[in-house]
Amino acid sequence: MAIIRITDLRLRCIIGIFDWEKENKQDVILNIEMEFDATKSAQSDDINDTVDYKKITKEIIAMVEGSQFNLLEKLAEEVLNIVCAHPLVEQARVEIDKPGALRFADSVSLELTRTKN
Repeated sequence: MAIIRITDLRLRCIIGIFDWEKENKQDVILNIEMEFDATKSAQSDDINDTVDYKKITKEIIAMVEGSQFNLLEKLAEEVLNIVCAHPLVEQARVEIDKPGALRFADSVSLELTRTKN
């Protein structure tokens, strides 16, 4: 098994339950792990035999920056939907940080994991 990690992807979106949060985009930081069998791509050295993390990242950026969410849970679920749509991904983990969400904390984060059957 192989794991591709996308680390500290910084995006902006409308997220939160308060009126002021629904009016201004806020920073979110995504960390994504995609687990897959790299046996074929390790032999072929062909992008078509692996998980194209650049393509997946572009889809995530477009979705996040063009959407509005109340909860981190919903945002994480939507990111997982994009990642797990790739046929080679067997398991994925998404962690989303919302900097400044609490007064005395650097960030609040949520992590979701999905394993495909």
